[in-house]
Amino acid sequence: QVQLVESGGGLVQPGGSLRLSCAASGSSFSINTMGWYRQAPGKQRELVATITSGGSTNYVDSVKGRFTISRDNAKNTVYLQMNSLKPEDTAVYACYAYYSRLGNYWGQGTQVTVSS
Repeated sequence: QVQLVESGGGLVQPGGSLRLSCAASGSSFSINTMGWYRQAPGKQRELVATITSGGSTNYVDSVKGRFTISRDNAKNTVYLQMNSLKPEDTAVYACYAYYSRLGNYWGQGTQVTVSS
């Protein structure tokens, strides 16, 4: 059974940095796309960043230049380096993995709070 486990969330001051990690396990099939969503209280879920197995990336405009998504295909792990964090980045961040043969799988989410 596929499982995605995130780590790296927490409390950080505005302008600070955090690095999220998400490791997928439980399947020998290759992962096509991995990415990160976030959801803040009272707001809709937002797709933050995606990365394909070939390394192509996409970002929502609000994080361009501040966040960097990367992955280690050998470890089935995706990362989100978040710099210059703002209070409006506060949300639960959840990773996902899309297997072309299995579909989408989700992590449980990790809280990121940006506050002084």
